[in-house]
Amino acid sequence: MKTTALHERLLDGLERLASVMRADARRSAAPLGINMAQDAILRLLTARPSGLRVRAIAEHLGVRQPTVTDSLIAMERKGLIERRADPSDARATIATAAPAALPKLAASAPAHAAAVLAELTEVEQASLLKTLIKLIRGLQLRQAIPPQRLCVTCKYFRPNAHPGAEAPHHCAFVDAPFGDRALRLDCAEHEEAGSVLAARNWEAFLLPHPHNEVQP
Repeated sequence: MKTTALHERLLDGLERLASVMRADARRSAAPLGINMAQDAILRLLTARPSGLRVRAIAEHLGVRQPTVTDSLIAMERKGLIERRADPSDARATIATAAPAALPKLAASAPAHAAAVLAELTEVEQASLLKTLIKLIRGLQLRQAIPPQRLCVTCKYFRPNAHPGAEAPHHCAFVDAPFGDRALRLDCAEHEEAGSVLAARNWEAFLLPHPHNEVQP
């Protein structure tokens, strides 16, 4: 019997999860009268209250700018987003999620993927979060995805600054310690660390620490 390599089995498992999440996204978008691409734009803008330029949305989602523009026009007609001229460049447009869209989006949140994640213990969730961070960072380094606002790539991040503590990391922006469960994939206060600091922080982040925030 042929044995499938471990990384191939992991890819297969991730694809199965991705298929469920795509189905969740279709169900989430349907009540709002939008497609999956527009749903992705709306969720992105919800995480960016100050709004994003069309180019930034296109780069983040890996699609063409005209595609984003067409989606924004359709979504604006439905009252889901708002567009305004960029004060710093009148030729550019900034899109934001309309306040009326937020409760609708919350009510249509995907069900299945969220439900199975909630069934994991808090220790398992924290461990999975660290694994996801490693995967996202790896994709970012390969330029497979645009820069993400991760804690581990932020100039304010101090990994394992409190060795042995239950909250080993430190955020210099708010001057407070925090643990693995609080690591962010998309932080509004994120500022990119320089290459030297980023490399040093990553090495420190990978160091094992003896405490978990939640014991199994």
